[in-house]
Amino acid sequence: MSKADYYELLGVPKDAGEDEIKKAYRQMAFKFHPDRNPGDAESEARFKEAAEAYEVLRDPQKRARYDRFGHQGLGDTGFGGFSNPEDIFSTFSDIFGEFFGFGGAARGRGPRPQAGNDLRYDLRVAFRDAAMGSETTLKIPKPVSCEECSGTGAAAGSKPETCRQCGGAGQIHQNQGFFRVAVTCPICRGEGVVIPNPCPRCKGRGQVPDVRELKVRIPAGVDDGSRLRLRGEGEPGLHGGPPGDLYVVVHVEEDKTFRRQGQDLVYTMEIGMVRAALGDKVKVPTLEGEETMDIPKGTQSGEVFSLRGLGLPHPGRSQRGDLLVEVIVRTPKSLSKKQEELLREFAKLDEDKPLEKVKNFFKKAKDAAMGS
Repeated sequence: MSKADYYELLGVPKDAGEDEIKKAYRQMAFKFHPDRNPGDAESEARFKEAAEAYEVLRDPQKRARYDRFGHQGLGDTGFGGFSNPEDIFSTFSDIFGEFFGFGGAARGRGPRPQAGNDLRYDLRVAFRDAAMGSETTLKIPKPVSCEECSGTGAAAGSKPETCRQCGGAGQIHQNQGFFRVAVTCPICRGEGVVIPNPCPRCKGRGQVPDVRELKVRIPAGVDDGSRLRLRGEGEPGLHGGPPGDLYVVVHVEEDKTFRRQGQDLVYTMEIGMVRAALGDKVKVPTLEGEETMDIPKGTQSGEVFSLRGLGLPHPGRSQRGDLLVEVIVRTPKSLSKKQEELLREFAKLDEDKPLEKVKNFFKKAKDAAMGS
């Protein structure tokens, strides 16, 4: 009798991801678990089929063999890699106990894989480095797997032993009135194993402190408070669990020349009132050097001029913000005698408003400003 296709059993497509396969398995396991269907042989068979399919499809190597050769690529055990049907219950007891709460969950599950903790590193970055992008090396203190015991916590020549108190389940059951509840085993602290002969280097923890150097690329245009995620660079997992991630929080220092508005830069410059009135060309600093900008005649204090594409890059994109130049017209606080005479002459001309006289005045005013 031919065996059913594992993908069809779980109701997932052949390109299904790990999360989709796991979700489909949980739904079937919940529906057909023997504790929910006592004495139902068909439900128990469906449950075993689902567990067998999940055991193969969750393992990348087994899944690759199955996709290429079908059931023949898995051997002739009849249970998708399990030596007998009872292994199905022991292998997946942690899933049952966590998600379904069945009494049959604690059938010797052993230590459960645990993902490592995430780490955070606060990095101060100079404004120009954040604006143009840079690379830096971080020194991250974090525990690593003990090389002497390969992370088991047991000394050479020994190995962890199944906890006799809980039989490897990590839990024991206690009666409380009408209820029977599961509590963490006090001997193994939920690990399911004990280490009678701890590793002398890590003292049975399986991890030792270390400092790791990591090169981190700061994206051009990154903003203050941005988080960079380095997958797998957190603390190592326990019992085969995946490592955590490292989150680098970027703190961008302020700049003495520019202010930031999103991806735009703001530069404030002062000019004299004569230059504002007559117009002029000025040098403006940018991230790459200097640019020449025209000040139109009659520029008023507080006006803003935009230099396109000279602001900050958008992270991951080719576009850049703008450089906004805010012009402040400076009024002189002290005047020479000649400058006072010229201003009074200007005031008089401004009242009469003869155009040619006003133009001649500004020419003389400019000459006086250049000579002073």
